[in-house]
Amino acid sequence: MLKRTFDKSKLPSRHVTEGPARAPHRSYYYAMGMSEEEIHQPLIGVATCWNEAAPCNISLNRQAQAVKMGVKAADGTPREFTTITVTDGIAMGHEGMRSSLASREAIADTVELTMRGHCYDAIVGLAGCDKSLPGMMMAMVRLNVPSVFIYGGSIMPGRFNGKDVTVQDVFEAVGRHQAGANSDEELTALEKVACPSAGACGGQFTANTMACVSEAIGLALMNSSGAPAPYESRDQYATASGEAVMNLLEKRIRARDVVTRKSLENAARVVACTGGSTNAGLHLPAIAHEAGIDFNLDDVCDIFRDTPYFVDLKPGGQFVAKDLYEAGGVPVVLKELRRAGLIHEDCMTASGRVIGEELDLIEGEADGRVIYPVDKPITQTGGVVGLKGNLAPDGAIVKVAGMSDEEQVFTGPARVFECEEDAFEAVKARQYKEGEVLVIRNEGPAGGPGMREMLATTAALSGQGMGKKVALITDGRFSGATRGFCVGHVGPEAAHCGPIALLQDGDQITIDAIKGEISVALSDEELAARKEAWTGPRDTIYAAGALWKYAQLVGATRLGAVTHPGAKEEKHIYADL
Repeated sequence: MLKRTFDKSKLPSRHVTEGPARAPHRSYYYAMGMSEEEIHQPLIGVATCWNEAAPCNISLNRQAQAVKMGVKAADGTPREFTTITVTDGIAMGHEGMRSSLASREAIADTVELTMRGHCYDAIVGLAGCDKSLPGMMMAMVRLNVPSVFIYGGSIMPGRFNGKDVTVQDVFEAVGRHQAGANSDEELTALEKVACPSAGACGGQFTANTMACVSEAIGLALMNSSGAPAPYESRDQYATASGEAVMNLLEKRIRARDVVTRKSLENAARVVACTGGSTNAGLHLPAIAHEAGIDFNLDDVCDIFRDTPYFVDLKPGGQFVAKDLYEAGGVPVVLKELRRAGLIHEDCMTASGRVIGEELDLIEGEADGRVIYPVDKPITQTGGVVGLKGNLAPDGAIVKVAGMSDEEQVFTGPARVFECEEDAFEAVKARQYKEGEVLVIRNEGPAGGPGMREMLATTAALSGQGMGKKVALITDGRFSGATRGFCVGHVGPEAAHCGPIALLQDGDQITIDAIKGEISVALSDEELAARKEAWTGPRDTIYAAGALWKYAQLVGATRLGAVTHPGAKEEKHIYADL
């Protein structure tokens, strides 16, 4: 096979490898064992979120080596580097969760800075846990270099009492334990078997949702997100991703050629039809922002509203990521969406082919068990819906996958909590009543700070058997593993004096996920009077450091909770410098 050659006069790496003035720079590369030939090839960043924080990330190091083999085989020179992750399952339910959403911005920023500082020409990014997936994709679109994303893979399901289990079952078992429904010994036995391997949480929680997005949006190779982390076959996808990025570099196909308004719509369709995480309503606008595309929570929810839900995955359904992979994975889901005319087929993908051409190569069909036929869906509308009304003028979002129509309408008196800890303590002590709407405020991106997820509280409610007997609303977020009538992303947030800041115990709240409405039975005059009397946002303990900085910069939830002006304001594109 003929060796590919690239004109480095048009590539960023010329700034560190070409010409007499770069002799000192080249000496560093020789120090690392690189040959003259490798120095003058394109330099490809291989970015991973490897660490020892959690099983989601632990196999990324191994997979990166396979990516590097692919880059080398296709005449590029890979340069591996790592960035941070904050793993939500371990950060959940305490102050550490404030770091989670802020870590998405830190990941995007540190990948950008590493690529800029070393003038890499393209990137293959590997990520495993929740925020690291959108963070990596945001960096790709921000830099606008040839980019291929690869997911580290999901965890294998555990087995307990003859059934598949996930970490969600452990969170909910805590609620049952608090209610006296299981013993210390039973809880200990479950926790030891629920997570038996490397990989991210197995249900259609945020990591697997965004992994499906990576294929649908075109940044990942078809079917690359499906195989569980322990499968050695993942290495084949990793090697292929390394080869693919060199193909994109040769064809000058960049991240913003892939991520377009149409591809974002394709991604939102996949979230809806799989009953994916509400967090996609935050991450898709953030990715769009990096490309200068207007695509906010309203746009995401419009697509959710008219997309059938036909993939039966936890937490609303029965199956986990491994089951979806064995049923044909995201490509078969996309084929079903195409059959209903719900996919833009002309969107470019990481393979250098458009998505329609990719789907023509897929032989699998809906199995009717994990993936229902699109014309015989589980429900006619998406598993995630948007809400608006006088309680959330900027919108809110709720996952309804697995809920009946009757369960999607709820009216009750408000029970207001000023933070998640207060709510969790009340739930633990059963200091709430059936029929109430629990309100957790001051947990938005700025007010939290950090927009925490509320899985500990919602899982405790489910574990107590009360998940369908109360509703819960917050300006914070919910885990992709949350189930029950839980409304998140209520905006404007309390710290910005949104209506959620003005609620009082006993206010009558109505949530109607069928009509897409969320309201409080207060007149405009009463809300205005309460706003006049509002004394300002609650003080937090974060008066310095990264979370203080994040709270100063972060924007509205409906726009993705981003921290910089985005592509609309940029005066250059990195790849053209």
